[in-house]
Amino acid sequence: MKLLCVSDQIDPFIYSSSIKERFGDVDAVISAGDLPDEYLEFLVSALNKPVFFVFGNHNLKSFNYYHNTAGCSKYDYRFKYSYLTGGSSTGAVYIGFKCIRTEKMLIAGLSGSLKYNKGLCQYSERQMKLRLLLLIPSLILNKIKYGRFLDILVTHAAPRGIHDKEDRCHMGFKCFLSFMKIFKPRFLIHGHIHLYDLQDKRISEYEKTTVINAYSHYIIETGDFE
Repeated sequence: MKLLCVSDQIDPFIYSSSIKERFGDVDAVISAGDLPDEYLEFLVSALNKPVFFVFGNHNLKSFNYYHNTAGCSKYDYRFKYSYLTGGSSTGAVYIGFKCIRTEKMLIAGLSGSLKYNKGLCQYSERQMKLRLLLLIPSLILNKIKYGRFLDILVTHAAPRGIHDKEDRCHMGFKCFLSFMKIFKPRFLIHGHIHLYDLQDKRISEYEKTTVINAYSHYIIETGDFE
């Protein structure tokens, strides 16, 4: 599979009339967060390929419609549409805090960053660990049916000690490390950490997982998952 991974920055190389010529051969798009709905909608319509996304800690205009948090009635049409179908008015598929199977891969997502103020879509280490635990039944079912737990984990925050920073806002989650040790996804794709220097590290190996920072955009050739 060929995957276009994006996060955190509207990239003019992608947000262009030439996107089809440059990226028309990808099988899917993965967004690791902090991109506006309009950008995801553009990716869906321009490439006509599946787009899977999680939320970051910014660009949260539609977050309430997926999580039914304060200020969103359960009768709101947009919330009902996204909750019942997993899709959205943008055409992208939200995978935050769930595991899904597509025709070619097993993919799960975790939205948000480490809690650093009282903002939306921020979680303590304990809160994120609980959300990982809630994925376990789906992962075990994957192992029974397909012989593996997961192919790709999409997060916004990085794992602790891999690509993250020391300020509270950009620290990664320790529980992601334990998850990779136990469930061994082939890839963990994250955003949140901006790459301003071409020498900054984008790809790391941890146990049997390749950890990739999707900042701006990055292409992954995965081969077949099996």
